[in-house]
Amino acid sequence: MTRLKIALLNAAHAADDTERNFVRELDADVVEFRCPSGEIPEGFAFDGFVVTGSAASVYWDREWIGRLKTWVGGAVEAGLPALGVCYGHQLLADVLGGRVEDMGEYEIGYRTVEHDGENRLLAGIDESMTVFTTHSDRVAEPPPGATVFAENDYGIHGFRKDRAIGVQFHPEYDMQTAETVTTGKDDQLAEERIQRVLNGITQSNYEAACEAKQLFDTSLLRRRVRGERVAAD
Repeated sequence: MTRLKIALLNAAHAADDTERNFVRELDADVVEFRCPSGEIPEGFAFDGFVVTGSAASVYWDREWIGRLKTWVGGAVEAGLPALGVCYGHQLLADVLGGRVEDMGEYEIGYRTVEHDGENRLLAGIDESMTVFTTHSDRVAEPPPGATVFAENDYGIHGFRKDRAIGVQFHPEYDMQTAETVTTGKDDQLAEERIQRVLNGITQSNYEAACEAKQLFDTSLLRRRVRGERVAAD
């Protein structure tokens, strides 16, 4: 069976860790583009694409962000299935007509998110699921016509519209990445809060959060590439 070809739009500034996490989880031929360095695909010859997390905000005035939005808009119009994670979730929402805002605070650590049980990609996972989060922006308004399928007290954590799916949390993170990201917030968060988050990075929380890795199920993506309707569409 021919492997899927997926464009990885790597928007992270710590690009190596991000690449490692997504390449590990995606059973596909992954072609990476490091967007802050100016790398954007020239066309849409892919079976789907993923937009990663980032320290940037989608509303910043940066040339690479504008170019990324333009490419993503074209890819969605061309019918490519899309998955946006954290920043990618926000960027998809923005491109599709939603609204992203600064929360004025951070959500970080292993947290509980409620999902509606209707998304095939989360089938079999308890509707109160554990995920790792780290963000200070959120999707304040989903795109017109989108279905919100996951939320918590900080707001929208998952939406889908046609072939585009966005999640605010990080299903790709391993424990090492969770620790690195948390300690890297020492210029933004109090030491006590950082330590509480680090104390929560346990094997049991990580294993619970691994359930959400179903979002990377390329067998469902393969069906969507063929044009079959699945519950996530």
